[in-house]
Amino acid sequence: MKILVINPNISESVSTLIEAEARRSASPGTEIEVATAPFGVAYIETRFEALVGAYATASVAAERHGSYDGVVVAAFGDPGLQGIKELIDVPAVGLTESSLMTAATLGQRFSIIAISPRIKAWYRETVERSHLASRLASIRALEEPLLDIGSVQQDYAGRLKALCNQVVDDDGADVIIIAGAPLAGLAREIRNELPVPVVDGVSSAIAQLEGLLRLSPKKRRAAVSHGRQSS
Repeated sequence: MKILVINPNISESVSTLIEAEARRSASPGTEIEVATAPFGVAYIETRFEALVGAYATASVAAERHGSYDGVVVAAFGDPGLQGIKELIDVPAVGLTESSLMTAATLGQRFSIIAISPRIKAWYRETVERSHLASRLASIRALEEPLLDIGSVQQDYAGRLKALCNQVVDDDGADVIIIAGAPLAGLAREIRNELPVPVVDGVSSAIAQLEGLLRLSPKKRRAAVSHGRQSS
């Protein structure tokens, strides 16, 4: 199977992190291709930036249609995911959707660790759209200005780990979601140092998409309305 992983941010350094974790997580025989958004921002933090990233991601998915078996939208918040699911006829998943589904099977209360306080409102809305808000213990984020989006894990390793312990001790989380593509792979590195399961969006998305592809779901033929039809 061939999976197209699209980074909705324009940061090639972030795409490198995404690709490394995607390849570590993929099963033997799964082919991973990573694409970076051709326009947009270095790191999506706001609703408007998510709108731009969604269009960029959809453009890549459309341009490469027919060359992949499934798509991963590789940014927390899943910019454009629902539209892309309508656009293409193969399975598509996002980092948030996949992280939440994984966290929901591992525990009852999850917390999200983010890298910017500006992102909290958008992340909370994403959780609400997944109907899991009642299981969200907290969203905590780095407060310091980021030095380099590609080296967040190294620059703030101690602070990120402290936030993970804080959501367990103070917020009652029994699962931690490490949010955002710049933190791809961090959960793998620190999971043995924390008292509860730690979820990574990229590895969750790859695992879930592989599972969907093995199930061979019926291909989507048209957009499906979830609203009530008027008589």
